[in-house]
Amino acid sequence: MCNIKIFSLGGLDEMGKNCYVVEIDNDIFVFDCGLKYANENLYGIDYIIPDFDYLIKNNKRIKGVFLTHGHYENMGAVQDLLMELPDVAIYATRFTKFILENDGIPSKKITEIKPHKKINFGPVSIFPINVSHSAPDAVMYVINTKDGAIVYTGDFIIDPKMMGKYSMDLGKIAYVGKQGILALMCESVFSEHVGHTSPSHRLTGFFKDVIKHHEKDRIIFSVLPTHIYTIQEIFDAAKNTHRKIVIMGKNLQNIISFSKKEGYLTLEDGVIGDLSNIDDQDAILLVQDNKENPYGSIGKIVNGYDKFIHIKENDTVVFAEPKYDSSEKTLVKVENDLAVNGCNIVTIPKEKNILHHASSEDLMIMIKLVNPKYYIPVKGEYRHMVNNANIATELNMPPENIILKQNGDVIEFVDGEYQADKFDKIKVNDVLIDGNSSEDVGELVIKDREMLSENGIVLISATVSKKDRILLVGPEVTTRGFIYVKDSGEMIEEIKKICLTIIERNILDTYIEFNKIKNEIREELGKYLYQETECKPMIIAVVQEV
Repeated sequence: MCNIKIFSLGGLDEMGKNCYVVEIDNDIFVFDCGLKYANENLYGIDYIIPDFDYLIKNNKRIKGVFLTHGHYENMGAVQDLLMELPDVAIYATRFTKFILENDGIPSKKITEIKPHKKINFGPVSIFPINVSHSAPDAVMYVINTKDGAIVYTGDFIIDPKMMGKYSMDLGKIAYVGKQGILALMCESVFSEHVGHTSPSHRLTGFFKDVIKHHEKDRIIFSVLPTHIYTIQEIFDAAKNTHRKIVIMGKNLQNIISFSKKEGYLTLEDGVIGDLSNIDDQDAILLVQDNKENPYGSIGKIVNGYDKFIHIKENDTVVFAEPKYDSSEKTLVKVENDLAVNGCNIVTIPKEKNILHHASSEDLMIMIKLVNPKYYIPVKGEYRHMVNNANIATELNMPPENIILKQNGDVIEFVDGEYQADKFDKIKVNDVLIDGNSSEDVGELVIKDREMLSENGIVLISATVSKKDRILLVGPEVTTRGFIYVKDSGEMIEEIKKICLTIIERNILDTYIEFNKIKNEIREELGKYLYQETECKPMIIAVVQEV
């Protein structure tokens, strides 16, 4: 008998940032460690990661971080975690391990695992099972405990045509389900989609039509580098067309080269072109986007900043990647810029679902195969999780055994029974990452950036004589993003007058309190500027003594 706690540091009621903690007695097991893409309201923020404070405080109890597959929503924060906990053990399958290494994580920090090979941790064992997803070597995890197993599915679809490194072992899942499953943690992202995801996710035929109908045009595919199954479909669609496919960018070249070597990709001989083929009329170019800048590569090309690719009229641009709500406005702007340049724009139609996630029927099959005592919807916005819970209800699972929680809410099992009357909570927050810094930028910085973007800045500078207690220089007024100085002479003079009055009445004191001067300038000037313009610019006062 044991005490089990399950909670999320990220991934509930949001898209991305997946990080789930299973605590068994004194041992901590972490499943996935992902990031979330920043939207345009987070000024200058590259991405968002989970709050690792709980893991840092309990680092000696962590047995390992177990990654399901090589997508950044599930493993993109590993590098940030290793900055805080350099000795934590990372477990990943071969492809996921390569992606981590390609991002600069040393190989020695990652333990490669294989499906169906158990990893023992005393009375607890972790058993990975391969599942079908757009990244190869994707797995789900079975955590075996004395009180029954806990299953975390990761991302999956049920498609018998996905074979080899993309196959799903339904037989093994059914076998595990017969051993007695305490709880199933199952993804919810696509739960609102009725039916099976397959075959609508298959895009080879769609890509063939695009290539056929634009046979005299150069085609540029925008892809995510770790969505190898989609990249394979592009190569399949280009078979027998005698077109050269040019892979742009060292990172994408490395991933495709590795995938070909390991059998994740199957390519025709001679299909890969080089830089000499970029401007060929019938060339196919693959350009990648990254975790920090969705559609950034296409945006760079269309604005003329790419070193090798220059947009041409009648180019066809295909967005062969998932659409995220956070980047929808960015996509619309890029599409508009392409249209201005005379390009043909192709996006995946609504009836085709490029997201390789489980729809309602896929979820039903997983629930029936695993047959859990308790069901925990994870991964996705809250409406997705609620719909996932409703699917379990349709399969006659008792409502009291379906557990919906938010990030930080603790689910506790004692001797195999859910403690519904306990409401413990772990403190969690979004950690905002800007550039190479691993430090949280924080909400105050974002508010300052928002203020600057909306109202601009007013800088007041002045110099005071330390000996004579007189104003030597200033006050000078500098503005950016607030008013056009040449057309606002009277306002500038009034700003100087207000600041001069404040400075002169404070420098007569025995001791000059510069902080008091700055605060009074911000307060009185702020009131005046709002009265005149109904704007609240950031006011910075610099008063120095010489």
